[in-house]
Amino acid sequence: MSYEMIALLMFSSMMLLLLTGQRVFGAIGAVAAISAVVLWGTGGADIPFASAMKLMKWYPLLTLPMFIFMGYVLSESRIADDLYKMFHVWMGPINGGLAIGTIALMVLISAMNGLSVAGMAIGATIALPELLRRGYDKRMVTGVVQAGSSLGILVPPSVVLVLYAMIARQPVGQLWLAGILPGLMMAAFFILYIAIRCRINPALGPALKAESRDVGMAEKLRLLRAGLLPLAIFAAMMVPFVNGWTSLVESSAIGALTAFIAAILKRRMTREVFENSVRQTLGISCMFMWIILAALGFGAVFDGLGAVKAIENLFTEQLGLSPWVILILMQLSFLLMGTFLDDTAMLVIVAPLYVPLVGELGFDLIWYGVLYTITTQIAYMTPPFGYNLFLMRAMAPPEITLRDIYGSILPFVGVMILALTLVMAFPEIALWLPDYIYGK
Repeated sequence: MSYEMIALLMFSSMMLLLLTGQRVFGAIGAVAAISAVVLWGTGGADIPFASAMKLMKWYPLLTLPMFIFMGYVLSESRIADDLYKMFHVWMGPINGGLAIGTIALMVLISAMNGLSVAGMAIGATIALPELLRRGYDKRMVTGVVQAGSSLGILVPPSVVLVLYAMIARQPVGQLWLAGILPGLMMAAFFILYIAIRCRINPALGPALKAESRDVGMAEKLRLLRAGLLPLAIFAAMMVPFVNGWTSLVESSAIGALTAFIAAILKRRMTREVFENSVRQTLGISCMFMWIILAALGFGAVFDGLGAVKAIENLFTEQLGLSPWVILILMQLSFLLMGTFLDDTAMLVIVAPLYVPLVGELGFDLIWYGVLYTITTQIAYMTPPFGYNLFLMRAMAPPEITLRDIYGSILPFVGVMILALTLVMAFPEIALWLPDYIYGK
């Protein structure tokens, strides 16, 4: 059997197992382990074992539980509530102000947690009911919460970029820095869209009535101080790392410790908060480690087959496609897979094939990590089966229908496609900051 046929058989077997509802790491890992033994005999069992050892020795992986713990401490201790109260008071007097404040809230939540699910949960439980109560259009606010929550996998500390770094063997710090400017650019585009729409049609996002925003300056300043606390935690974590004073792992420990101390000082670190934070951190960290282990094993078998070279030859020599056409086809495949898979599943399924191929085609793997993440954000919200669409349906009040959710996201998907196009056309948007920082 040819190497191409073996690779195709492995890929189709993995997809078939996934369609049966098996866990992602189980399906991928099983195909990798069985293929290794069938192809190389009993010695092939060393491939999954070697992948496990590689995972255990990967020092930057320690950042994963640290950042997840930091996010859950800030979320469970309701510090995110203080953030929204701050935006409510300071942004309420302008049309669409609360929706703009919600996008800013989501950016800060992303800087706390690194998971889009956390942003969706906070936005749906805190921001969405308040926006509806204040007379905002339900399609507008539903789109705002979904689009804002997607920033969690791009703005550092992104857990998805940690996973990509492990699979692509790229520095996590450079990937995080590469995600900052595209993430902020996308958030700015969201804010600009909301401001323009609400200026044209104020009924979509009416300003707060005078009695609702009649808050003294002392209270405004108090809320500002409370709302800036997450920013202070983020700065305490990132400034030493950017200046080279600490390693990435040390910075993650500073972030987790700072968040923990902040919750204690605000008298919100109860036994229940601590137990919930630790339990959820353990669950998510273990899930990601199993997925990384399975992806490494699968990738090792693919490397051993030489499948990447064979596929590159198929696209460039036999079909005559240019590198850019191949790259665009990859992005389109992510959009298609995003209709039924989440970001981690998409990455571990295609990373053994796509990431080496991107390198062979001459593209920068740091830049491609940002492209992958933005495309994943779009796929999350693309009808009919986008991951975020069903999360929103589960969390939204009954008056918001699935049709409202589908209709609400289309303008924001357009904005995200614009951002993706700009990052593809101008790679410096993603690469300038890591080049500048690491060049120093």
